[in-house]
Amino acid sequence: MRGLKKAIFGTFLFLILFVGVAFLFNFDYIFKGIQSSYLQGHLSAHIDDHRFFDNRKIEAGQPQPWPQHKNYNKLSLTEALQEKNEEAGTVAFLIIKNDSIWYESYSEGYGSTSHTNSFSMAKSFVAALLGKAIAEGHIENLDQAVADFFPQFDERLTLRHLVSMFSGLNWDESYYNPFSMTIKAYLDDDIREMIMDLEVVKEPGEEFKYLSGNTQLLAMVLEKATGKNVSEYMSESFWKPMGMKEDAFWQLDSEESGMEKAFCCIASNARDFARFGKLYNNFGKWQGKQLLDSAYVAQSIRPQLEDYPHYGLGIWLKDFKGQEVFYFRGILGQYVIVLPQKDVIIVRLGQEGGEVPDDKEHPNDFYVYLEEVLKTLEAHDQENRITQSAVPRH
Repeated sequence: MRGLKKAIFGTFLFLILFVGVAFLFNFDYIFKGIQSSYLQGHLSAHIDDHRFFDNRKIEAGQPQPWPQHKNYNKLSLTEALQEKNEEAGTVAFLIIKNDSIWYESYSEGYGSTSHTNSFSMAKSFVAALLGKAIAEGHIENLDQAVADFFPQFDERLTLRHLVSMFSGLNWDESYYNPFSMTIKAYLDDDIREMIMDLEVVKEPGEEFKYLSGNTQLLAMVLEKATGKNVSEYMSESFWKPMGMKEDAFWQLDSEESGMEKAFCCIASNARDFARFGKLYNNFGKWQGKQLLDSAYVAQSIRPQLEDYPHYGLGIWLKDFKGQEVFYFRGILGQYVIVLPQKDVIIVRLGQEGGEVPDDKEHPNDFYVYLEEVLKTLEAHDQENRITQSAVPRH
């Protein structure tokens, strides 16, 4: 009994010490992480965590429903794709071809209007806002200096460096160290203060390094250039004119600071996320109107560094079996994958995935979804050819 009392007393003292140290060294944001993840049964950020943070609404306008193909949901997914979706906790899976939904499935109680976290797909959407701001004259061009908006930054640093991930900033992009900048930005209550402390420590434009701080600084430039928060600018630039079905929610660092976590965290649904794939696949044109400059889109889906062919302007790039592919991705395997030559868009949202091997640039599951969807479509085409050849001709 005495031993038990000592153990309880020791644990109590440890907790007091831990809390005291956390507050002393400004690590108290960790408690928000415990509340929003561990106490909800998750080891890290999860697809439903917008409910535990302050959010700003991205307002939708008049919905423009996706057309459904005449053979909607008659595709038979390959066995490997079905197994992958089940084991990785896929909650939404769409195959869109020729601007119509061919296949759509949901699981675990999620549906076509369910809001889940975009994670880093948001970086691609912020990149679209940059293109919009340039077209509207709020920003001169991609090579305008960040110092024009925030004079404390190195004059060599440009907006192109931010959106293409070769800024040279001293941001720590660790997702598993609770004291890293990325974790602090996700959980703390004043993200602007963090960004203003960044410095250029390497020559901008020389080396690709994926940093969430780049996108956050870019969003702060957009705020200053447009005079609007990025949720409002996103709503008027894309959410309303593209006929999103639902309002979305963009996580804030806090209600007081009111800054969107621009590097992540737009809660929306698969059908609405897919519209960005269609917009880029159509070089910025939507329903006959040019929402995004076609030249900007063309640059976006081309490498910005000669020695790094995998990234454009906020968009991932890959050649796959003779197909040029571009895609948006989030840390748990959130994908909008576009195959322009086949006019195919794949959307996958789920609980697990997105792991990138140390010696690779693209996640393993990205290849699985590409490979198996192509097999699914090829099998469907083959079946149609057999059926048509069997029809008697008179």
